[in-house]
Amino acid sequence: MGHSIGDGVIVLALAGALVAYLYFKFLERQRRLEIIHAERLAAMDKGIPLPELPIDPPRAPGTPSTHVPLILGIILAAFGFGTMAALRMMTPGWGNVTGARSIWPMPLPIALMGVGLILYFLLASERRDPPAHRGR
Repeated sequence: MGHSIGDGVIVLALAGALVAYLYFKFLERQRRLEIIHAERLAAMDKGIPLPELPIDPPRAPGTPSTHVPLILGIILAAFGFGTMAALRMMTPGWGNVTGARSIWPMPLPIALMGVGLILYFLLASERRDPPAHRGR
Protein backbone atom coordinates (compact mmCIF):
# COMPACT_ATOMS: atom_id res chain seq x y z
CA MET A 1 0.00 0.00 0.00
CA GLY A 2 1.74 3.16 -1.20
CA HIS A 3 1.45 6.69 -0.01
CA SER A 4 0.15 9.50 -2.18
CA ILE A 5 1.41 13.05 -2.52
CA GLY A 6 -1.56 14.20 -0.46
CA ASP A 7 -0.34 12.09 2.46
CA GLY A 8 3.08 13.72 2.20
CA VAL A 9 1.54 17.20 2.14
CA ILE A 10 -0.46 16.42 5.29
CA VAL A 11 2.61 15.12 7.12
CA LEU A 12 4.65 18.11 5.97
CA ALA A 13 1.93 20.53 7.13
CA LEU A 14 1.73 18.86 10.56
CA ALA A 15 5.51 18.88 10.94
CA GLY A 16 5.62 22.55 9.91
CA ALA A 17 2.92 23.42 12.44
CA LEU A 18 4.85 21.65 15.20
CA VAL A 19 8.11 23.44 14.29
CA ALA A 20 6.32 26.81 14.15
CA TYR A 21 4.74 26.20 17.56
CA LEU A 22 8.09 25.32 19.11
CA TYR A 23 9.75 28.33 17.44
CA PHE A 24 7.15 30.76 18.77
CA LYS A 25 7.42 29.27 22.26
CA PHE A 26 11.20 29.80 22.05
CA LEU A 27 10.72 33.43 20.95
CA GLU A 28 8.32 34.05 23.83
CA ARG A 29 10.83 32.62 26.31
CA GLN A 30 13.66 34.72 24.83
CA ARG A 31 11.53 37.88 25.07
CA ARG A 32 10.67 37.11 28.70
CA LEU A 33 14.35 36.57 29.55
CA GLU A 34 15.31 39.86 27.88
CA ILE A 35 12.71 41.74 29.91
CA ILE A 36 13.93 40.14 33.14
CA HIS A 37 17.52 40.98 32.21
CA ALA A 38 16.67 44.62 31.49
CA GLU A 39 14.79 44.94 34.79
CA ARG A 40 17.70 43.42 36.71
CA LEU A 41 20.23 45.75 35.02
CA ALA A 42 18.07 48.76 35.91
CA ALA A 43 17.85 47.59 39.53
CA MET A 44 21.64 47.05 39.67
CA ASP A 45 22.22 50.59 38.35
CA LYS A 46 20.06 51.94 41.17
CA GLY A 47 21.90 49.81 43.73
CA ILE A 48 18.99 47.59 44.62
CA PRO A 49 20.15 44.05 45.49
CA LEU A 50 18.08 41.33 43.82
CA PRO A 51 18.03 37.63 44.64
CA GLU A 52 19.05 35.17 41.96
CA LEU A 53 16.08 34.00 39.92
CA PRO A 54 15.75 30.64 38.23
CA ILE A 55 15.32 30.82 34.47
CA ASP A 56 12.17 28.72 34.52
CA PRO A 57 10.20 28.89 37.76
CA PRO A 58 9.03 25.49 38.99
CA ARG A 59 5.39 24.75 38.37
CA ALA A 60 3.27 23.78 41.32
CA PRO A 61 1.55 20.48 40.62
CA GLY A 62 -2.19 20.82 40.44
CA THR A 63 -4.46 18.76 42.60
CA PRO A 64 -5.48 15.62 40.74
CA SER A 65 -9.13 15.29 39.89
CA THR A 66 -11.02 12.77 41.97
CA HIS A 67 -13.38 12.01 39.09
CA VAL A 68 -10.77 10.32 36.89
CA PRO A 69 -11.63 6.75 38.01
CA LEU A 70 -15.32 7.43 37.39
CA ILE A 71 -14.71 8.80 33.89
CA LEU A 72 -12.39 5.94 32.95
CA GLY A 73 -14.82 3.43 34.43
CA ILE A 74 -17.74 4.73 32.40
CA ILE A 75 -15.67 4.74 29.21
CA LEU A 76 -14.29 1.22 29.73
CA ALA A 77 -17.66 -0.23 30.75
CA ALA A 78 -19.46 1.33 27.78
CA PHE A 79 -16.72 0.20 25.39
CA GLY A 80 -16.67 -3.34 26.78
CA PHE A 81 -20.43 -3.88 26.87
CA GLY A 82 -20.92 -2.20 23.49
CA THR A 83 -18.25 -4.37 21.88
CA MET A 84 -19.79 -7.47 23.45
CA ALA A 85 -23.20 -6.55 22.03
CA ALA A 86 -21.75 -5.86 18.58
CA LEU A 87 -19.82 -9.14 18.50
CA ARG A 88 -22.89 -11.04 19.68
CA MET A 89 -25.01 -9.58 16.88
CA MET A 90 -22.34 -10.29 14.26
CA THR A 91 -22.13 -14.03 14.94
CA PRO A 92 -24.14 -16.09 12.44
CA GLY A 93 -27.48 -17.12 13.85
CA TRP A 94 -26.97 -15.16 17.04
CA GLY A 95 -30.25 -16.36 18.45
CA ASN A 96 -28.95 -19.90 18.68
CA VAL A 97 -25.24 -20.36 18.23
CA THR A 98 -24.60 -23.99 17.46
CA GLY A 99 -21.19 -25.16 16.43
CA ALA A 100 -19.94 -21.65 15.75
CA ARG A 101 -17.10 -20.37 17.87
CA SER A 102 -18.54 -17.70 20.12
CA ILE A 103 -16.21 -14.72 20.60
CA TRP A 104 -18.65 -12.20 22.03
CA PRO A 105 -17.47 -12.57 25.68
CA MET A 106 -13.88 -11.58 24.83
CA PRO A 107 -14.33 -7.86 25.83
CA LEU A 108 -15.81 -8.89 29.21
CA PRO A 109 -12.56 -8.12 31.15
CA ILE A 110 -12.57 -4.56 29.78
CA ALA A 111 -16.18 -4.08 30.83
CA LEU A 112 -15.48 -5.51 34.27
CA MET A 113 -12.47 -3.17 34.69
CA GLY A 114 -14.83 -0.28 33.99
CA VAL A 115 -17.37 -1.54 36.52
CA GLY A 116 -14.55 -1.98 39.04
CA LEU A 117 -13.38 1.61 38.54
CA ILE A 118 -16.93 2.88 39.00
CA LEU A 119 -17.26 0.88 42.23
CA TYR A 120 -13.86 2.17 43.40
CA PHE A 121 -15.01 5.74 42.82
CA LEU A 122 -18.24 5.18 44.73
CA LEU A 123 -16.51 3.51 47.67
CA ALA A 124 -13.66 6.04 47.81
CA SER A 125 -16.00 9.03 47.64
CA GLU A 126 -18.00 7.75 50.62
CA ARG A 127 -14.79 7.41 52.64
CA ARG A 128 -13.50 10.84 51.56
CA ASP A 129 -16.68 12.85 52.30
CA PRO A 130 -18.05 11.85 55.70
CA PRO A 131 -21.69 12.81 56.25
CA ALA A 132 -22.24 16.10 58.05
CA HIS A 133 -23.42 15.93 61.65
CA ARG A 134 -27.02 16.97 61.99
CA GLY A 135 -28.24 19.11 64.82
CA ARG A 136 -25.10 21.17 65.32
